[in-house]
Amino acid sequence: QAEIVKQEAKTEIWRKLDTLIGSADGKKFRNYAQQFTLDVLLDYANAHLTDLSRRYRLERVKDSLALMVVDQDMGDELRSVHSLSGGESFLVSLALALGLASLSSNRVRVESLFIDEGFGSLDADTLRVAMDALDNLQAQGRKVGVISHVQEMSERIGIQIRVQRQSGGQSRVE
Repeated sequence: QAEIVKQEAKTEIWRKLDTLIGSADGKKFRNYAQQFTLDVLLDYANAHLTDLSRRYRLERVKDSLALMVVDQDMGDELRSVHSLSGGESFLVSLALALGLASLSSNRVRVESLFIDEGFGSLDADTLRVAMDALDNLQAQGRKVGVISHVQEMSERIGIQIRVQRQSGGQSRVE
């Protein structure tokens, strides 16, 4: 009987460890760590998103790595990220990219950010907000590269590299 009581005490310790960190493959602990990291990323992303669009805030779905959008103009209604328009999705994606750069800058200085398209889906006001955010990054000493065909952007961006299509499948760089 005394041996059984001792074994039950040891078993209880292992049961508590299993509850905290899961199985030997580490999946449960890995998911917990990823959820924690995503929460930190969302803090950074939401700070950037506030500058881009005060309407939205990102939240993690409890006990998962899925994201929801809080629509603050609609009484904090929770929305799927899939319900965002093209321009809204672009702003949320930009905020996440900037948040990731902020998160990684705790260890490594992220000095360059390249954005490939997405600007064509923005209306004039949203494009201005996005460009202001990119200008702000540049003012902080980061290099921002934008790949775009949007004419309004080429008028606002001072230093450009242009790739001109030539005949025969060739291009010229200016």
